[in-house]
Amino acid sequence: MKFVLDAEQRMFGETLRRLLADAGTAKIARAWAAGDSGPGRALWTAVAEAGVFAVAVPEAFGGAGRLPVELAVAAEELGRAAAPGPYVETLAAAELLGESPWLPRIAEGEAVVTLAVPHALDADAADLVLTADRVERKPGEALASLDPARRLFRVEGGGGFTDFGVLLCAAQQIGLGQALLDVSVEYAKTRQQFGRPIGEYQAIKHHLATAMVELEFARPLVYGAALSYGTPDFARDVSAAKVAASEASYGLAKTALQVHGAIGYTDEYDPSLWIRKARALYSAWGSVAEHRARVIAAL
Repeated sequence: MKFVLDAEQRMFGETLRRLLADAGTAKIARAWAAGDSGPGRALWTAVAEAGVFAVAVPEAFGGAGRLPVELAVAAEELGRAAAPGPYVETLAAAELLGESPWLPRIAEGEAVVTLAVPHALDADAADLVLTADRVERKPGEALASLDPARRLFRVEGGGGFTDFGVLLCAAQQIGLGQALLDVSVEYAKTRQQFGRPIGEYQAIKHHLATAMVELEFARPLVYGAALSYGTPDFARDVSAAKVAASEASYGLAKTALQVHGAIGYTDEYDPSLWIRKARALYSAWGSVAEHRARVIAAL
């Protein structure tokens, strides 16, 4: 089934895409990984002014009402830009917090919230650290991360996940996958070998075409899950979306690395930021095996 965004939803995504492109998120991600959260917090404020956090918060608390499709659009664009910071965690926390006084602060972009699912992302830059059962915690020791721009911290009582967070993580993975596909196709058009662009060789074409098909099959599952928010099928649908988005984005990370060669993983080359994040998100918010099991149990 094909899901088509309406004109306002498309405009929302396009506006956010331009904002993130103009901000230079690759440079911001490198600063964030080095422990400099200043540029990232400035981007956070700009994203808030674009209305991203408002659509996660009910109108009674200063938001625009919780709009899952718009939030999936936003998460996809944040993933496409590899924007650093606990965006998904803060948006998911807005659903968990009920009638908390934190909600107006989230809507305005004044509060950065992270969730321990099971580890807390960027807890050193967060104003509030919560477990999935709504308990406020202090972060513990820093942990090694596959993605330097995703700083993880141990939290007592961390574990589990929320279905809303799973949905937004899957949307973020769709954006990551699209960015990796775009940069790989462009590289294949310009990189020459034996006097021809490598994109003219069938082996490269087949890899990119397969990756594109997987991504295009995953995207409607994500938006279908967004539409099922609030129904009994939501948990099943978000798990199906997470499996498809994880496989598609991680597959594209491997394809991008094959197309670019060793340069694709060098720190100085921007696609390395997307490749590392794709691998990190593959395991985030529940494993592929765990989400497959949830889908099977719901059948």
